[in-house]
Amino acid sequence: MNRDDQLNVIDTLLQRLDSGTNVDAGGQVANPVSAYICEDRARQEWQVFFQDHPQVLGLTGDLPAPGTFFTSTDLGKPILCTRDEDGGFHAFLNVCRHRGTVVESEARGEKTLFSCPFHAWGYNPKGELVAVPKEDHFGPVDRSCHGLIALPAAEQYGLLWVHPNPAGELDVDGLLGEKLAAEFDSWQLGRYQAQGQTHYATAMNWKLAIDTFGETYHFNTVHRDSLAADFYGNVQCYDTYQRNHRMMLCLRNIETLRDEPREQWHVLRAALPVYYIFPNVQLIIGGEGPTLVRVYPDGENPHQCHSQISFYLEPNIQELLRDPEQAERYAEITQRMTGFADVIRDEDYVAAALSHRGATSGAQEYVTFGRNEPALHHYHNTYNEALGLEPLQRISN
Repeated sequence: MNRDDQLNVIDTLLQRLDSGTNVDAGGQVANPVSAYICEDRARQEWQVFFQDHPQVLGLTGDLPAPGTFFTSTDLGKPILCTRDEDGGFHAFLNVCRHRGTVVESEARGEKTLFSCPFHAWGYNPKGELVAVPKEDHFGPVDRSCHGLIALPAAEQYGLLWVHPNPAGELDVDGLLGEKLAAEFDSWQLGRYQAQGQTHYATAMNWKLAIDTFGETYHFNTVHRDSLAADFYGNVQCYDTYQRNHRMMLCLRNIETLRDEPREQWHVLRAALPVYYIFPNVQLIIGGEGPTLVRVYPDGENPHQCHSQISFYLEPNIQELLRDPEQAERYAEITQRMTGFADVIRDEDYVAAALSHRGATSGAQEYVTFGRNEPALHHYHNTYNEALGLEPLQRISN
């Protein structure tokens, strides 16, 4: 994030704190309850957003060295992501070309040969078929056309991008736009090391999970005993980048900057950047490292979703662990990260699941997004646009 943008965010947050104002969407809008519970819409979303649209599946740190891999089934199909001996990133359908068996069942690890558990056909990290047992008995196999089915994949700005459709197109710069791409590049996301992942399944529509990241209006209520101690609720900055956005949540620590020279200001001491990557990703830039939240529906089921939450830390972590005092600091950092994930599960998602129960009750036809909730306007207008639907109805100015 460039210096001018950092200072502008800090100045804006201070001005809003002092004036008692907040970001303003210019009016209220109505979102039909059917957007969360309609089965036809859920089928359309699954196809358009999760089968025919590029996805962020991790950060560079999820594949820290040649020979490392991870697998995913979040998109309803088995996917294998690898780093080859030259450092290249690849993604494949994790399906043997012999009899269609899932090749690799481990969640992550390090291998130079992926061997099918059925008949031991083997593939290297580039997806090439390199082993066919008893080929003289089986018959000749043209290895050049029996490699794993490749998926469009790219490693850009420290993010691992995969298109789940082998025939799909992947243009990362086109998805982000020039300004957001440059901002991601400035964070140097590729330098962070993966430090763990947690998984939450919740009985609610996936968009309700996304909505919880779209405003801080709820902080003083839902998070009164947790995040409200560190954040000012209902104060933020907000910017959109095509279908994506950036929210800057106001830290209470911003007060310490008032008595410091501007040249010493850094945005991470005043705010928490939360980036939304269409359609289902929240990238949170914390002081010790980023957190990646990926939200998925349960296929075409509008009433169930799950979230994958991954944590990353500075690359000097191994040095910290060799120093007993620093190792204690590392333990505190990791505890804060997992504690943040617990807040998502035990506070945000509990409230969102109650909203889903309300949606299925028939009590009302629509929910209202306020002037101070512009991210909610943006989420759902971009969803509607991508599905060929009308924008949200404005109900007040």
